[in-house]
Amino acid sequence: EVRLVESGGGLVQPGGSLKLSCAASGFTFGNSDMSWIRQAPGKEIEWISAIHSGGVAKYIDDSVKGRFTISRDNAKNTLYLQLNNLKPEDTAVYYCAARPPLFTQYKYWGQGTQVTVSS
Repeated sequence: EVRLVESGGGLVQPGGSLKLSCAASGFTFGNSDMSWIRQAPGKEIEWISAIHSGGVAKYIDDSVKGRFTISRDNAKNTLYLQLNNLKPEDTAVYYCAARPPLFTQYKYWGQGTQVTVSS
């Protein structure tokens, strides 16, 4: 059974930090490209960062550049997103997604973790 389980979300004040984790199982995590996506209430999904299977970050959205950092630990089958200098507009549900080898689209998605930035 494929599972992607996000954790680490919560309520934080503007300027604060969080570290999200995405624990993967049931597929070849180490060979899969991974991404973080978010969706704010009433808005479309926003692709915020992606990382190659080998660990090289290959995409970071301008809206989070310089504040968010994607990383992965293939030995632990875990994807991370470090969120610094958070802003109210970062409030959203954050999802991780996996694109296994030979797939052209992201096939597996987690259930999401809520990040709320508010004073």
